[in-house]
Amino acid sequence: MDVLIVAGEHSGDEQAARMISALLERHPHLRVAALGGRRLETVGAQLLYDLTASSVVGLVEVLRHFGFFRQVFAETLRWIRAHQPRVVCFVDYPGFNLRMAKRLADEKLSRAGGGPIRVSYYIGPQIWAWKARRRFSMQRVLDSLAVIFPFEVKCYADTKLPVSFVGHPFVSEGFVSPLVYAKDGPVLLLAGSRRAAVGRIAPVLLEGFAAHLRQRPEARAVMIFPNDTIRRILEAELARRPAVRERVRLEANDAAVAASAVLTSSGTMSLVCALAGIPGAIAYRANPLTYRMGRWLVTIPYLGIANILLEEPMYPEFIQDAASPAVLAAELADCLDNPERIARTHRLSGELHNLLSRPREADAAHWLAEELERSQGA
Repeated sequence: MDVLIVAGEHSGDEQAARMISALLERHPHLRVAALGGRRLETVGAQLLYDLTASSVVGLVEVLRHFGFFRQVFAETLRWIRAHQPRVVCFVDYPGFNLRMAKRLADEKLSRAGGGPIRVSYYIGPQIWAWKARRRFSMQRVLDSLAVIFPFEVKCYADTKLPVSFVGHPFVSEGFVSPLVYAKDGPVLLLAGSRRAAVGRIAPVLLEGFAAHLRQRPEARAVMIFPNDTIRRILEAELARRPAVRERVRLEANDAAVAASAVLTSSGTMSLVCALAGIPGAIAYRANPLTYRMGRWLVTIPYLGIANILLEEPMYPEFIQDAASPAVLAAELADCLDNPERIARTHRLSGELHNLLSRPREADAAHWLAEELERSQGA
């Protein structure tokens, strides 16, 4: 096997799939295996296990699933020992992936431990938000890091870890966004892709849309789901709100949607919306314990990545109890009726495209191809 990809979340599966698709287009002889999801399998990777089906977020949720992750960790390590791919490429998912990188070094399987396997990392952990000192342990166990936000390169300037900005997959060549802006389109309600988070955030978004409906009975909405598990959660929430259910359509996450405004969680899809120029706001609700710990650990001023990149609130953020139905309904009304807000959103969308772009000869697929070439060296 040439490459093993380890991507534990839906967003990582999708972004790794774009990288592998481009890589195999240029180098079709390569053999790629993956612990990831169905998107990686679709583009040609041999899917060893669908790790995305069990993705969780937050301290409390991780502790509940500790035994499961320990078993997956052991099975992954066993497979790497047996097959010894030329490159192991971790994608995001730092809680699992950085522990695995350390274990590969400890067992002398990776180059960091004197072994043959080159260990690379695509979409690094958010050390700019919390756990900044991780960068020093990363330089001891990784051979290379590819980042998707330009400011991240400087975060590792005081380490010896080679870091490359490879552009963001949402602005890469060939990427077609499923979301576009349309003044008369429905409202988007995006609760995310992780089961526990969706269970908390979907009710917030639906209550906000219900308040919006009381002001505009003709309003329509679309909710996007990444898999059947999330679809069932959304259906259950809608079943509790019959009046809202009549005005909300469920769509798979690859469906093309032209939307007029969005209420979104702070995840990957919020950046898709921002790049599409859809006016909106972020609503987020975490497990209370996770939220209290996050307030203590996280130092950045925003949750939404578009806001972080632009250093201003393209999408206003309403966290925990601040995300009230009345506030979210008011945000939707402003997104729909305020021409200055619409124009500002479109302007900032263009700035995001410029910030995140990278030429084809310096993209993620090119970076991984170079990693494979280096794996044949000393």
